[in-house]
Amino acid sequence: MEELSEIQSFYKGKTILITGGSGLMGKVLIEKLLYSCSDLNKIYMLLRPKRGRSPEIRVDEMLKLPMFDRIRKLKPSVIKKLVPIQGDVALEHLGLSDDQRKCLLEEVNIVFHCAATLRLEARLKDAIEMNTVGTKRLLDLSKRMKNLKAFIHLSTAFCHVDQEELGERVYDTPDDPQDVMRLMQWLDESAIDLITPKLLEPHPNTYTYSKRLAEKLVADEHSNLPCVIVRPSIVTPAWQEPLPGWVDNLNGPVGLIVGGGKGVIRSMHCNANYHAEIIPVDLAINALIAIALKIGTTVEKAKNIPVYNITQSGILPITWGEVLEKGKKVAYNYPFEGVVWYPDGELRSSKFIHNLFVFFFHIIPAYLIDFLMLIFRQKTFMVRIQKRISDGLEVLQYFTTREWVFHNTNLLTLWGDMSSKDKQLFPIDFLSIDQMEYVKNVILGARQYCMKENLSTLPRARIHQRVLYVIHLIAVYSFYFGILYFVYKHSEVARFCLDFVTEKMKSLPILGHLVEKAHL
Repeated sequence: MEELSEIQSFYKGKTILITGGSGLMGKVLIEKLLYSCSDLNKIYMLLRPKRGRSPEIRVDEMLKLPMFDRIRKLKPSVIKKLVPIQGDVALEHLGLSDDQRKCLLEEVNIVFHCAATLRLEARLKDAIEMNTVGTKRLLDLSKRMKNLKAFIHLSTAFCHVDQEELGERVYDTPDDPQDVMRLMQWLDESAIDLITPKLLEPHPNTYTYSKRLAEKLVADEHSNLPCVIVRPSIVTPAWQEPLPGWVDNLNGPVGLIVGGGKGVIRSMHCNANYHAEIIPVDLAINALIAIALKIGTTVEKAKNIPVYNITQSGILPITWGEVLEKGKKVAYNYPFEGVVWYPDGELRSSKFIHNLFVFFFHIIPAYLIDFLMLIFRQKTFMVRIQKRISDGLEVLQYFTTREWVFHNTNLLTLWGDMSSKDKQLFPIDFLSIDQMEYVKNVILGARQYCMKENLSTLPRARIHQRVLYVIHLIAVYSFYFGILYFVYKHSEVARFCLDFVTEKMKSLPILGHLVEKAHL
């Protein structure tokens, strides 16, 4: 039998409790633990019923996903080590029965708290209940666990937006989390909505605010628990594991990629020179797994709670402009199905210019498409979709028009201290990432796993894209010629410009130009 690595040895025989296991990071964490730390004893997955499906049914459905292919093929016996347990962090006592609580208190050695509402635009009461109160409930349970080795709290690198440089430490909160939690109990929804803007300052949304309060709750329990705070930046599809490009939702950059690739998003308010603080989900999960070992084997407790910023800040820098440039190159070769317009969107640092493009290229086309749908007695959809896109962009643009510096010394030290075998099994090496290859993985992952578009449709999608490119050029040139013609009889300058451009166009090999640009 092959000798276990240091991390594998730590997890051998351990019982683990995971909240938020049905989310992207939760699922990748479960898969990685089962596959690479197969000698663990058990993983309890706290899960609530959903849409009439019991936790057991939800887990069975989850295990059928492509991301669990290697486990089903190579290690099917470990599947029985994943045990769903009905509960909910939004319920009193986590919604657990007395027998369930007793079982967890007796058996659990490691807790990964990944549960959270990720809706940035969620109402304050909902965000506090899930992200802050839910954390308190889990802390209260964990403090009574007899054999707890590590409590890993998953936070976010953006929960301290007022800090231009985020160190690996806990910062003071503007409000006492205990007071805020009581406030949510005392006030009705309308009163909470009134005070929300004042409470949130300087936070842009309820997610970062509620996660900041949760950090304070965890830090306050440092003397009672072997706990740690982990702050990943923007989590993106997998680099390698469990599958290259694996992703299961359209949150954040993935939604932008799909919207842009489909030709629906034509403009994004963003400073192209700012750095994209992103991290592949598998590298973030490897860090979480290694951090649990660090906390669980530390003999002398530090004075302050350990904090890890799981970011690639300064290691493999890439700007939003570079992301777009690389994304376009890949997307033109691997287009999505059902593209509604040639994907030629741009980043715009000016909010005014961005809003102009949104009006002309988002809103007007949406109403035009819905008008045509009405004429043909079909159900309208485009205005509704554009409204959702607009709301989503408004939330995300806060993060694409600002820049932060995230210190990650603890993460780099962790990576440096890992054994060579653990570095192979649980890589956190950002420098190993080929950026163009990763962008390709992301786009193909979004295409296959989110949009359910088979790769066999790529040839047809490429032909469709070439046709759209020709239509796009005709529309653009017609638009500009229309403007020039409108003022032609009222302006000598416009008349000169139109005549000059017309003469130049006569000498251009238009068809050859179109063919070349369309990649024929």
